[in-house]
Amino acid sequence: MKIAIIGTRGIPNNYGGFEQCAEYLSKGLVQKGFDVTVYNSHNHPYKDSTWHGVKIVHKYDPEYKIGTAGQFIYDFNCIMDTRNSKFDIILQLGYTSSSFWGRLLPKTSIITTNMDGLEWKRTKFSKTVQRFLLFAEKLGVKYSDHLISDSKGIQKYLRKKYSVDSTFIPYGTNLFTTPNEKVLSQYDVSAYKYDLLIARLEPENSIVSILEGVKLSNSSRKILVVGPHKTEFGEYLKERYKDTNNIIFIGGIYETDILNNLRYFSNIYFHGHTVGGTNPSLLEAMSSSCYICSHNNLFNRAILGKDALYFKTATDIANHLNTKIDINYRMQIIENNLIKIRNEYSWETIVNSYANHFYEIIGTESSRLKSRKDIEKRGLLKYSFGQS
Repeated sequence: MKIAIIGTRGIPNNYGGFEQCAEYLSKGLVQKGFDVTVYNSHNHPYKDSTWHGVKIVHKYDPEYKIGTAGQFIYDFNCIMDTRNSKFDIILQLGYTSSSFWGRLLPKTSIITTNMDGLEWKRTKFSKTVQRFLLFAEKLGVKYSDHLISDSKGIQKYLRKKYSVDSTFIPYGTNLFTTPNEKVLSQYDVSAYKYDLLIARLEPENSIVSILEGVKLSNSSRKILVVGPHKTEFGEYLKERYKDTNNIIFIGGIYETDILNNLRYFSNIYFHGHTVGGTNPSLLEAMSSSCYICSHNNLFNRAILGKDALYFKTATDIANHLNTKIDINYRMQIIENNLIKIRNEYSWETIVNSYANHFYEIIGTESSRLKSRKDIEKRGLLKYSFGQS
């Protein structure tokens, strides 16, 4: 079975969640006997044509020159190349810029799309961009034969808004089992004597709420803020909290072992994401034995359940920081989350879920055509930019 994976900047992961998914998924599928091709940006640091048996196709990506518009050109180049290769299935990870070219996807391949989170709800985008992203979401549904939801919340949303079913497959992670306390010395912290926030520094990730809570609290523990901060919002945050001595902006860290050790030895790990499905960084925190304080929303609760602290406001953060931790309770919810990772979110489980999904759809050309006709009957072909 020939599988193509598009919609990412490429593998090995050098950027984010979908790239990590593509990395583990492609390698796992190859080990199961699939013929897998992943499309990489031409300026990805990995230049070889294969990686652990996965075929790599590099296509021109001008994002580094012209910004976001370059993503559309890159996706166009990838999609046009798929027309020249006889893939049985094309897996799209996300739809933001690739769905714009959806009508160009090869009709001889089955298109299945991981719909990601509710991108059009992200507050970092202007109203115009949000309208476009909603339009792109509709195109993603329209030009896909099958849909994948990475959370139950997204699955319910797609069923309600578009009357379409989707296959639930979350992200995955691996248990972190090799802690090394020596890693902490380069950040001038000691085990369980610091708190941790790892995220892109964007408003929707509750950065201000968390840091205001730290400022309001009685805690003098350092909080390490890990994420690229040489951005407009990052500079604003550094200026706003320059006099709060226990808030330390570390910058981006991309070495998995360092990140896992920082998570493992943290006192409280803050997860402030408010939009999206199964967030990879949350699974990584769970797999690294973190004591998690999460933003209180449907997506995070669907994963953590009762096994976390929750917050909505800076006051909630301050109250958690001011409350002495019950060690037995801490150990119990950490263990509960590790059980979830073993049973539901391991990469072995996720790879098997994708493989089963592919097997289910590969021999059903008639149902693929029926699915496309059903979409047309529901009127999705009539949607235009700006409609809700």
